[in-house]
Amino acid sequence: MLTVPVPPRRTVLAQVTAPGHVSPELRSHLIACWVAVTNAGGAAGFPFPPVAETDVAPVLDALVAQLDPERCRLITATVGERPAGWVVLRRDPDRLIAHWGTVHHLQTHPEFRGKGLGSGLMRELQRIARDELGLSHLRLAARGGAGLEAFYTALGWTETGRWPDALRLGPGAEDLRDEVLMGLTLHPRATDTP
Repeated sequence: MLTVPVPPRRTVLAQVTAPGHVSPELRSHLIACWVAVTNAGGAAGFPFPPVAETDVAPVLDALVAQLDPERCRLITATVGERPAGWVVLRRDPDRLIAHWGTVHHLQTHPEFRGKGLGSGLMRELQRIARDELGLSHLRLAARGGAGLEAFYTALGWTETGRWPDALRLGPGAEDLRDEVLMGLTLHPRATDTP
Protein backbone atom coordinates (compact mmCIF):
# COMPACT_ATOMS: atom_id res chain seq x y z
CA MET A 1 0.00 0.00 0.00
CA LEU A 2 1.32 3.41 -1.01
CA THR A 3 1.14 6.04 1.72
CA VAL A 4 0.61 9.65 0.75
CA PRO A 5 2.67 12.18 2.73
CA VAL A 6 0.97 15.22 4.21
CA PRO A 7 2.14 18.64 2.92
CA PRO A 8 4.20 20.77 5.33
CA ARG A 9 2.10 22.88 7.72
CA ARG A 10 3.18 26.18 6.18
CA THR A 11 1.83 25.15 2.77
CA VAL A 12 -0.64 27.58 1.22
CA LEU A 13 -2.77 26.43 -1.70
CA ALA A 14 -4.28 29.15 -3.88
CA GLN A 15 -5.96 29.43 -7.22
CA VAL A 16 -5.65 31.90 -10.05
CA THR A 17 -8.65 32.39 -12.33
CA ALA A 18 -7.68 35.27 -14.64
CA PRO A 19 -4.57 36.26 -16.61
CA GLY A 20 -4.36 39.61 -14.82
CA HIS A 21 -3.91 37.83 -11.50
CA VAL A 22 -0.55 36.36 -12.53
CA SER A 23 2.01 38.87 -11.31
CA PRO A 24 5.45 39.10 -12.93
CA GLU A 25 6.87 37.50 -9.78
CA LEU A 26 4.44 34.56 -9.92
CA ARG A 27 5.10 34.14 -13.65
CA SER A 28 8.83 33.99 -12.95
CA HIS A 29 8.33 31.37 -10.21
CA LEU A 30 6.07 29.23 -12.41
CA ILE A 31 8.64 29.26 -15.21
CA ALA A 32 11.50 28.45 -12.84
CA CYS A 33 9.53 25.54 -11.38
CA TRP A 34 8.69 24.16 -14.83
CA VAL A 35 12.34 24.40 -15.94
CA ALA A 36 13.57 22.68 -12.76
CA VAL A 37 10.96 19.91 -12.95
CA THR A 38 11.63 19.21 -16.62
CA ASN A 39 15.40 19.23 -16.26
CA ALA A 40 15.10 16.83 -13.31
CA GLY A 41 13.28 14.38 -15.61
CA GLY A 42 9.72 15.24 -14.64
CA ALA A 43 6.86 14.45 -17.02
CA ALA A 44 5.33 17.94 -17.13
CA GLY A 45 4.89 18.72 -20.81
CA PHE A 46 8.45 19.13 -22.10
CA PRO A 47 9.68 15.62 -22.98
CA PHE A 48 13.12 16.59 -24.26
CA PRO A 49 15.27 18.18 -21.54
CA PRO A 50 17.16 20.27 -20.99
CA VAL A 51 14.91 23.28 -21.36
CA ALA A 52 15.54 26.92 -20.55
CA GLU A 53 13.34 29.85 -19.58
CA THR A 54 13.13 30.83 -23.27
CA ASP A 55 11.54 27.43 -24.06
CA VAL A 56 9.05 27.48 -21.20
CA ALA A 57 8.00 31.16 -21.06
CA PRO A 58 5.90 31.24 -24.27
CA VAL A 59 4.11 28.01 -23.32
CA LEU A 60 3.35 29.35 -19.84
CA ASP A 61 2.16 32.66 -21.29
CA ALA A 62 -0.25 30.83 -23.60
CA LEU A 63 -1.53 28.82 -20.64
CA VAL A 64 -1.99 31.95 -18.50
CA ALA A 65 -3.88 33.65 -21.35
CA GLN A 66 -6.50 30.87 -21.11
CA LEU A 67 -7.23 31.36 -17.40
CA ASP A 68 -10.93 31.89 -16.83
CA PRO A 69 -13.11 31.36 -13.72
CA GLU A 70 -15.40 28.92 -15.54
CA ARG A 71 -12.98 27.15 -17.90
CA CYS A 72 -9.36 27.17 -16.72
CA ARG A 73 -7.84 27.53 -13.26
CA LEU A 74 -4.28 27.46 -11.98
CA ILE A 75 -3.75 26.01 -8.51
CA THR A 76 -0.47 26.85 -6.76
CA ALA A 77 1.32 25.58 -3.66
CA THR A 78 3.58 27.84 -1.64
CA VAL A 79 5.73 26.63 1.27
CA GLY A 80 6.65 29.50 3.56
CA GLU A 81 7.35 32.26 1.06
CA ARG A 82 8.52 29.96 -1.75
CA PRO A 83 6.32 28.77 -4.62
CA ALA A 84 6.73 25.00 -4.65
CA GLY A 85 4.37 23.58 -7.27
CA TRP A 86 1.32 24.02 -9.44
CA VAL A 87 -1.33 22.29 -11.56
CA VAL A 88 -3.94 23.37 -14.14
CA LEU A 89 -7.62 22.37 -14.25
CA ARG A 90 -9.48 22.87 -17.53
CA ARG A 91 -13.13 22.46 -18.41
CA ASP A 92 -14.29 22.08 -22.00
CA PRO A 93 -16.94 24.66 -22.97
CA ASP A 94 -18.83 22.09 -25.12
CA ARG A 95 -22.09 21.28 -23.28
CA LEU A 96 -21.77 17.60 -24.16
CA ILE A 97 -18.66 17.21 -21.98
CA ALA A 98 -18.87 20.28 -19.73
CA HIS A 99 -19.24 17.99 -16.69
CA TRP A 100 -15.64 16.78 -17.20
CA GLY A 101 -12.45 18.50 -16.12
CA THR A 102 -8.97 17.76 -17.42
CA VAL A 103 -5.80 17.95 -15.31
CA HIS A 104 -2.62 19.35 -16.87
CA HIS A 105 1.00 19.93 -15.81
CA LEU A 106 0.98 18.77 -12.19
CA GLN A 107 4.45 19.52 -10.85
CA THR A 108 6.35 20.17 -7.66
CA HIS A 109 9.75 21.77 -7.56
CA PRO A 110 12.46 19.11 -7.00
CA GLU A 111 13.45 20.77 -3.70
CA PHE A 112 9.98 20.00 -2.33
CA ARG A 113 9.47 16.47 -3.64
CA GLY A 114 8.30 13.78 -1.26
CA LYS A 115 6.53 16.22 1.05
CA GLY A 116 2.97 15.60 -0.18
CA LEU A 117 2.65 18.78 -2.24
CA GLY A 118 1.54 16.94 -5.38
CA SER A 119 -1.11 15.09 -3.39
CA GLY A 120 -2.20 18.33 -1.73
CA LEU A 121 -2.50 20.08 -5.08
CA MET A 122 -4.57 17.21 -6.48
CA ARG A 123 -6.91 17.14 -3.47
CA GLU A 124 -7.44 20.91 -3.77
CA LEU A 125 -8.01 20.57 -7.52
CA GLN A 126 -10.64 17.90 -6.84
CA ARG A 127 -12.36 20.13 -4.29
CA ILE A 128 -12.42 23.08 -6.70
CA ALA A 129 -13.67 20.88 -9.54
CA ARG A 130 -16.52 19.45 -7.45
CA ASP A 131 -17.51 22.32 -5.17
CA GLU A 132 -16.81 25.40 -7.30
CA LEU A 133 -17.15 24.20 -10.89
CA GLY A 134 -19.77 21.50 -10.31
CA LEU A 135 -17.79 18.88 -12.23
CA SER A 136 -18.53 15.18 -11.77
CA HIS A 137 -15.52 13.64 -13.50
CA LEU A 138 -11.83 14.37 -13.99
CA ARG A 139 -9.42 12.92 -16.50
CA LEU A 140 -5.74 13.12 -17.29
CA ALA A 141 -3.06 11.55 -19.47
CA ALA A 142 0.20 10.48 -17.83
CA ARG A 143 3.53 9.29 -19.20
CA GLY A 144 3.99 5.58 -18.60
CA GLY A 145 7.16 4.30 -16.97
CA ALA A 146 7.51 7.28 -14.63
CA GLY A 147 5.66 5.88 -11.59
CA LEU A 148 2.72 8.21 -12.14
CA GLU A 149 0.11 5.45 -12.29
CA ALA A 150 0.85 4.47 -8.66
CA PHE A 151 0.76 8.12 -7.54
CA TYR A 152 -2.65 8.77 -9.08
CA THR A 153 -4.06 5.38 -8.04
CA ALA A 154 -3.20 6.19 -4.41
CA LEU A 155 -5.38 9.30 -4.81
CA GLY A 156 -8.36 7.30 -6.05
CA TRP A 157 -7.83 7.53 -9.81
CA THR A 158 -8.30 4.51 -12.08
CA GLU A 159 -6.68 3.67 -15.37
CA THR A 160 -9.30 3.96 -18.11
CA GLY A 161 -7.09 3.21 -21.09
CA ARG A 162 -3.59 3.05 -22.44
CA TRP A 163 -2.01 3.90 -25.77
CA PRO A 164 0.97 1.55 -26.07
CA ASP A 165 4.20 3.17 -27.29
CA ALA A 166 2.40 6.47 -27.95
CA LEU A 167 5.25 8.64 -26.68
CA ARG A 168 8.72 8.63 -28.20
CA LEU A 169 11.22 10.13 -25.77
CA GLY A 170 14.36 9.15 -27.61
CA PRO A 171 15.55 8.60 -31.15
CA GLY A 172 14.11 5.60 -32.96
CA ALA A 173 12.45 2.97 -30.80
CA GLU A 174 14.91 3.28 -27.91
CA ASP A 175 12.54 4.93 -25.43
CA LEU A 176 8.88 4.44 -26.28
CA ARG A 177 6.38 4.95 -23.47
CA ASP A 178 2.69 4.29 -23.07
CA GLU A 179 0.33 7.19 -22.59
CA VAL A 180 -1.82 6.21 -19.63
CA LEU A 181 -5.36 7.59 -19.51
CA MET A 182 -6.83 7.93 -16.03
CA GLY A 183 -10.16 9.05 -14.62
CA LEU A 184 -11.73 10.00 -11.31
CA THR A 185 -15.40 10.27 -10.42
CA LEU A 186 -16.09 13.17 -8.08
CA HIS A 187 -18.69 12.10 -5.58
CA PRO A 188 -20.96 14.77 -4.10
CA ARG A 189 -19.86 16.06 -0.73
CA ALA A 190 -21.55 14.47 2.22
CA THR A 191 -23.93 16.97 3.81
CA ASP A 192 -25.26 17.02 7.30
CA THR A 193 -28.91 16.12 7.54
CA PRO A 194 -31.03 17.38 10.43
